[in-house]
Amino acid sequence: MTLRIDIGGLPAEGVRFAASPLAELTAMLHVLAEPGHHPQLAGWAADVWAGLSPELAERLREAEFLWRSSQADFLIPGRPRPTLAEELDDVDRIDDERYVTAALVTTCGSNRVHFAGRSPLTDATARERALDVAQARGALQEAFAERLLADPAAVRARVRHTLEQCAAAFFDAAWTGAAVRLATDLRLKNDLLRRHGIGAALASVSGAVTLAPDGDCIVVDKVQDKATSARDSGVTFIPSVYGRPHLVAVHAPGWHPVVQYPVAEPTPSEPVPLETVTLRLEALAHPVRLRLLRTLARGPHTTGELAHAWELSPPEVSRHLAVLRRAGLLTGRRQGRYVRYSLNLPDLTALGTDLLAAVLR
Repeated sequence: MTLRIDIGGLPAEGVRFAASPLAELTAMLHVLAEPGHHPQLAGWAADVWAGLSPELAERLREAEFLWRSSQADFLIPGRPRPTLAEELDDVDRIDDERYVTAALVTTCGSNRVHFAGRSPLTDATARERALDVAQARGALQEAFAERLLADPAAVRARVRHTLEQCAAAFFDAAWTGAAVRLATDLRLKNDLLRRHGIGAALASVSGAVTLAPDGDCIVVDKVQDKATSARDSGVTFIPSVYGRPHLVAVHAPGWHPVVQYPVAEPTPSEPVPLETVTLRLEALAHPVRLRLLRTLARGPHTTGELAHAWELSPPEVSRHLAVLRRAGLLTGRRQGRYVRYSLNLPDLTALGTDLLAAVLR
């Protein structure tokens, strides 16, 4: 399961390492939406929530689908700017069709939502598909998708205003410290790139990012097999303090390839009983169950959604989910006629940071 970024013929300057205020804000928003993914930042998240005004807290909850399970492509800039305002200006220049399609794919919680080149703004079939999937994700996501399709300009303006409010509420203070660590990492990466080439720079990013033997492709370990090309636009690597353990990749057609990688140090895991480790490792030994876990890391899913994502039968998915539940790695919650399954992140974390990082990439 890999993302392959074609860099054949790309000059050395086509591989860029740069910091992005908007991408780091997006990483922070993901921490606030999913603090269980980031136990080392749980205290920070709790403090931020406690200090938010009721209005901003509500705004973050209504738009969290843009960064909770996965990040909307327009929130991870291919051409980072020095300031958040400049990057938000770039987002404003994106046309409605690209913005809405990216937002809906993220809102629906799956990059397997296909619009077949049709715009949900103008094509009834694509619109119905988007709303159907959003409905399965919950009433709040359905309402967000409906608002976005009905009045994209208003939603875009509201999202921008929300992000601007975040700057004053918590981002500016956090960015001051993060920027220093990002600058240190960028000096290392750019020095490796200049002195030793792309392979050495990629090796320092993550063990999940490698240069193919022929040097024509960057290979990223991700949840699904995908491919994109950086021959025309280059590829950008963005470090993140708040993003650990996620490795975020922008690869959709028409978007500049971007990889956001963590620079923070992992925290040591707590020991768990040998019997528990054995049970869970046996549950994880099957490749299909590991794929299901990695999909569930993006957010809660139903059996039907998992079956569709991996082209499996619902009974087969149910059998694998039962094994994972017996191992204590999943929880299930009924919402109306749907049962949505979620990762048991604390117990998964107890198995070790390497496993957690592999699942959450």
